[in-house]
This record gives sequence, structure tokens and C-alpha cells, in this order.
Amino acid sequence: MEHYKEAIEELKAIVAKYSNIVFFGGAGVSTESGIPDFRSVDGLYHQQYDYPPETILSHTFYRRNPSEFFRFYRNKMLFLDAKPNAAHRKLAELEAQGKLKAVITQNIDGLHQAAGSRTVLELHGSVLRNYCEKCGQFHDVRYIQESADVPKCEKCGGSVKPDVVLYEEGLDSRTMTDAMRFIHDAQVLIIGGTSLAVYPAAGLIDYFKGDKLVVINKAPTPRDSYADLLIQAPIGEVFSQL
Repeated sequence: MEHYKEAIEELKAIVAKYSNIVFFGGAGVSTESGIPDFRSVDGLYHQQYDYPPETILSHTFYRRNPSEFFRFYRNKMLFLDAKPNAAHRKLAELEAQGKLKAVITQNIDGLHQAAGSRTVLELHGSVLRNYCEKCGQFHDVRYIQESADVPKCEKCGGSVKPDVVLYEEGLDSRTMTDAMRFIHDAQVLIIGGTSLAVYPAAGLIDYFKGDKLVVINKAPTPRDSYADLLIQAPIGEVFSQL
């Protein structure tokens, strides 16, 4: 930790000085809560599935092979025992202090809200919300987890689909517009736990016109050279020291 002690002090100073901070985060924010990034495919994966995760989590695959989709989804996308970590908790605290204006997340686990964050823009939806495709009836995540094969609506018998943006599906235009506005108006943008590889979400960074761009991520990102402050470390570890 010694090697980035100065960077932590600089981050503390930025947080102390500014009152319009926006956080943009990805999978790395939740890995410290025990939720694996599904892109890091392990050896066991190939024994269990015949397709790569990006294929299974596509709209086409969901339509053509819903049974296999839900087998993967229950096994790899639902981590209902996960708890918020230091990053989630610190962001909620900064919002309560009036410093943080919004959390914009690519995650679908609901952990920011569980930590107490109120203004959370979920670019890719949430596993906690599920709707019947026929009648629109809401179903919670336990219903999906405990159902067999393709979950059916208890009201009308229609298929229940997670409110998660699959590959080939568009992002919610209202959420995107709100995210653009928050990023555009921010004095400080903190990017954390994301490789900035997934578009169109990553493109939102282009709307930032503020004073300080902070990047906190273990691996390099395409925006490192633009950052006023770069910390290459796990985000929970960094935020636990703020």
C-alpha cells in the first residue's frame, strides 16, 4: 500500500475540495464482494457450457435457447448472498454528505443500493427486477432462482425475463440521458473497477468536461493517459482508506 500512499492523499484532497462528484464503475467494484467478472472464464467453465458467456448472454441466444440461458444465468449471474464492500459503503457515505451526485454502474447486482446509495443509474439493468413478457407482472430475484427451467409468470403463464440488458439489446435511453447529464455537469469524475471496454457505456466518459478525472483500476484502461490521478489498485482497498 505504501507505493500509492501519496495518491490516496491526493484523492482525499480532491474529495474534500469538490462537491459535485460522479462515480462511474464496473465489475471490479463487485469482485471484492465475491462476485466474479463473468469474462474471466475458468477451466471448469468449458466443462459446463458449450458457448462463451457473451454468446449465452445475447438476445438471440435467450430467444433460441432459453433453458440453457437460465441454466447459465442462475449459476453465473446470481450472487444473492453478496454484501456491499468498502467501495459501495464509501460511495453511499459521500452521497449522504452531499458530495457525490450519482453512481453510474455497469453492474447488475444491486449492491450500491444495498449499501445505501440513492441516486444509482444502472446502465445494464438489475437481476433484482424481472418482468413477465406477456403481462408485465413483476417477479423478484428469488422467484427466478427457485423456479425450474424457464421461469413462468404465476399470473398469466408468460415467460419471465430479467430486467438485464443482454448483448444485442439497446440501453435504456432515459438512463443514458441522465448519465450523460450527471457526467457532463460533474466537477470530478471517478472511474473505478472497469476496463472501459464495453460500449456504449464506456463512451459516456466523453461527456466529462470537469476539473479532475480520477481512474482507479487494477488493470490499465484506455483513459489512463487522460487521468489527473491514476491509482492501479483494487477499488475497495483504495476506498477503505478514504
